[in-house]
Amino acid sequence: MRPKPFKPEIYNNDEKYVRDLTTGFIWHRSQNRTLYADTDRSEVVYHSNYLRYFEFGRTSLMRDLAYPYKEIEASGYVYPIFDLGISFYQPLYYDDLMYIHSRPVNLERVRLQFDYVITNAEKGHLICIGFTKHCALNLTGTPVAVDPKTVQLWTSFPK
Repeated sequence: MRPKPFKPEIYNNDEKYVRDLTTGFIWHRSQNRTLYADTDRSEVVYHSNYLRYFEFGRTSLMRDLAYPYKEIEASGYVYPIFDLGISFYQPLYYDDLMYIHSRPVNLERVRLQFDYVITNAEKGHLICIGFTKHCALNLTGTPVAVDPKTVQLWTSFPK
């Protein structure tokens, strides 16, 4: 099944944000280059490495919005993943430059979700789409309400 096309355009003259012309959604954009260690014997990026790319995109988004994950943990919260999904469309190869597009989507009392789109930065090909769902916990592992600063980030992210 083919996904909807992803057509990013720079948003507000800021290279870190794009608007998808297909859906109108705003995405945070970071870039990364694949390492040789990311590839498998078939010379393509091994599937589990895409979860690392999602993390890179998610933490870059939070850092660029002045709330790095280190600060979240220092304030007494952790957000482990309890669900995730990924659909692959084309592979990445060694030394490919990629754009990792991330956006905060669903926000519930104790849960939140990020969505991701990875594209080949040089060719524009859609590589994969995915999501991660997280649960707010305090440092003892007890579920708690999402912290106020994260709630503010979710509600202020451009729609």
